[in-house]
Amino acid sequence: MADQTRYTQTLRRLRWPLFLTRAGLLSERVVRAFWPLWTLGLLVLAALMLGVVGILSTEMLWGLGALCSIAALALLGHGLWRFRWPTRNEAFRRLDGTLKGQPLQTLRDDQVLGGNDPGSAALWAAHRDRMAARAASAKAPKPDLTLSQRDAFGLRYVALLLLLVGGLFGSIWRVGDLGDALPGAAQAAIGPSWEGWVEPPLHTGLPTIYLGDITGEVLNAPQGALVTMRFYGPEGRLELAETVSGRVGELPSATAPAQDFTIRQEGRLAVEGPGGREWRVALIPDRAPSVTIDGPAEADVEGQLTMPFSARDDYGVVTGKALISLDLDAVDRRYGLAPAPEPRAPIEIALPLPLSGSRAEFTEALVENFSEHPWANLPVTVSLTVEDALGQSGRSEGYDMLLDARRFFDPLAATLIEMRRDLLWNRDNAHRVTQVLRAVRWHGEGLFPSETLAMRLDRLVRRVETIQRFRPLSDDQVAEVTQALWDMALEIEEGDLADARARMERAKQRLEEAMRNGASDQEIARLMQELRDATQDYMRQLAQQQAREQGQQQGQQQGQQDMENAMRMTQDDIQRMMDRIQELMEQGRMAEAQQALEELQQLLENMQMTEGQGGEGQQSPGQQAMEGLGETLRNQQQLSDDAFRDLQDQFNPDGRPGQQQGQEQGQEQGQQQGEGQQGQQGEGQQQGGSQGQGGDQSAPDAEGLAERQRALRNELDRQRGNLPGAGTEAGRAAREALNDADRAMGGAEEALREGDLAEAIDQQSRAMDALREGMRNLGEAMAQQDRQMAGEQGEAEGDTPGQRNDPLGRNAGTNGALGNEREMLSDEEIRRRAQDLLDEIRRRSGENARTADERDYLRRLLDRF
Repeated sequence: MADQTRYTQTLRRLRWPLFLTRAGLLSERVVRAFWPLWTLGLLVLAALMLGVVGILSTEMLWGLGALCSIAALALLGHGLWRFRWPTRNEAFRRLDGTLKGQPLQTLRDDQVLGGNDPGSAALWAAHRDRMAARAASAKAPKPDLTLSQRDAFGLRYVALLLLLVGGLFGSIWRVGDLGDALPGAAQAAIGPSWEGWVEPPLHTGLPTIYLGDITGEVLNAPQGALVTMRFYGPEGRLELAETVSGRVGELPSATAPAQDFTIRQEGRLAVEGPGGREWRVALIPDRAPSVTIDGPAEADVEGQLTMPFSARDDYGVVTGKALISLDLDAVDRRYGLAPAPEPRAPIEIALPLPLSGSRAEFTEALVENFSEHPWANLPVTVSLTVEDALGQSGRSEGYDMLLDARRFFDPLAATLIEMRRDLLWNRDNAHRVTQVLRAVRWHGEGLFPSETLAMRLDRLVRRVETIQRFRPLSDDQVAEVTQALWDMALEIEEGDLADARARMERAKQRLEEAMRNGASDQEIARLMQELRDATQDYMRQLAQQQAREQGQQQGQQQGQQDMENAMRMTQDDIQRMMDRIQELMEQGRMAEAQQALEELQQLLENMQMTEGQGGEGQQSPGQQAMEGLGETLRNQQQLSDDAFRDLQDQFNPDGRPGQQQGQEQGQEQGQQQGEGQQGQQGEGQQQGGSQGQGGDQSAPDAEGLAERQRALRNELDRQRGNLPGAGTEAGRAAREALNDADRAMGGAEEALREGDLAEAIDQQSRAMDALREGMRNLGEAMAQQDRQMAGEQGEAEGDTPGQRNDPLGRNAGTNGALGNEREMLSDEEIRRRAQDLLDEIRRRSGENARTADERDYLRRLLDRF
């Protein structure tokens, strides 16, 4: 009896595990019975959070709501039908099933047979004791909530994912929109209400106006603004009355809950009914844009035409174009221009717009090269047109001018260009063109810069004559012939420095002759412009020649200036001198103008002499030191390679022939080193030469490498005594780096004599790093010296240390081209991308769905850029 009581107490202690097991069974059955219901609930909640209420109409919302309600009731009934409340015995069996031998059931059992047998009773009691001990450790099993067999498509995970998306990209507060979209008793109790917004056009950049905040009677809005009205409450209580849209024909009901229209004119806007308002709409004018040409167009020596213009609009210019048409009445109709011109469409070019900042008012310049166009250097009429976002356009007055393009000063090149123009003017001029070109070839010895060019012209003339015998030239043939004439004229015109100087001399002589003969002001201005262009061409050719000579002399040292005392003239200086000459001529002071012209010529000649002296191969001490250190660095690199090859041979005893070959190469290198240093030093010559010529082939390789290392160290010691830049921080750093290189070379020599090739290679690597650092610091020291010598004049001219400057003080680049790579690159791609970016910022700044802070930030970006 006592044992039975003890077993009963054991079962009582298992009440808590039994309770938890029963709760687990309950959760399993609830999940398995009602998972479709809560999946549907999550889907509906996610849709509400994502704002589906604002997308669907009221009728669709009612329909979906009814379907969801029916589905929810069906799923609830199905779940209740399948659900069974877990009993205590079910929990008892679940818990007993988790234990080995089902001890709980054993404790509830009684002995049926052998109860009177003491041995059998003792055995039964011992068995129950073991089961009681095992039951005491019972723990509630975890519930099995897996639904993979029931939800094979994972619909519950889809619903959960949509709910997470709604929480991230939607708002829980949108659930309340359902009550606003489905009017009920609450709205009926509140009564009718309305809301309205006025959204200005995107290009204006104006903020959206909430009609409920307009307290005055006048509503100012730009033309094209979108008005959105919403009526709430019983339909028919509120009514819209407006005369600003100008709508005619079939119109929507004035009592419709949602109405949208665009403001086209001034008028009345009113909400009639309880709580209604009325406004008088006044249009904010959006005037048409305007554009003006600010001054005459000018072309540089390359024919690049620049024409400044200004444009203005209330909210910004969107696009623009320039229209260039031939002014036939102003053309001098003589010679090849006497026939009627072939029909040709006007030139249409897109106007450049600002890449940053506002386009409401700006000044830009149209830059284009018309040198190859048939109308080059002929009278034309230019008109500019700009448009705004509404499609309104503004046009400038016709501007008469010459279509300035490249001018050719070489007589032969100018003749070819004139014949090219005549052929483009009218292809009937082909016979005249061939006659003129044959006249040019008649006794034309010495006229052409090369016989090849003369032969090319002869073949071109014969080809045109052959075609003319049978038919007129086609469009493709005209284009091919004129392109060939252009290429030959360009080749003749550009020529070399001597040709550019000859053109400048001819322009100067023509100007002097005009001054002596008392030519008109217009003729003198034209000849003065020719002299300016020829001088610019000469300076460009001179700069390219200097850059080529410097590139051949400097090699790796492209950043050093090899003309320390060269004359520097800026383009502004030449411009001022020529302006002074022209001013003197306009004032009639011809003698003074002639003297100023001779002074300009003398300056250009002196500059040419200076440039010629700079290309004779003379080197400054700094350049000699840099070349010497570079040679030492290369020799040290070769010595390190030889040491590494010997180190490899030590671990390859079978490769003896390769070792001997490496030794012979090392001895040959030592001989070359000694010969290379013969013209620069005394002691280094003897040691380096004796090493190369008198080396004992029977001596170990390491000994020969050590002697070469000692020769390099002696040469470095000699070079350290001739370094420039003393007293500067960079000079001191260079000397310290070379001292480190000397110590590393000494360590390498000692390691080589001891046969420790690995340590020698490490020391040689340190020596090469120190040599490179010393050369870098020496270059900075030389640049500092150049700046000090240039003084304030160099700073005023904009000379940058480490850059080669042409005679005009400009950076000559690395291949003779003026400026640098960044200046020479085309910016069409950059302009297009920047334009797309600014358009996107303007679009986003006008989107009312964005927050006020974001729109304010975008407007600040537009104001800044």
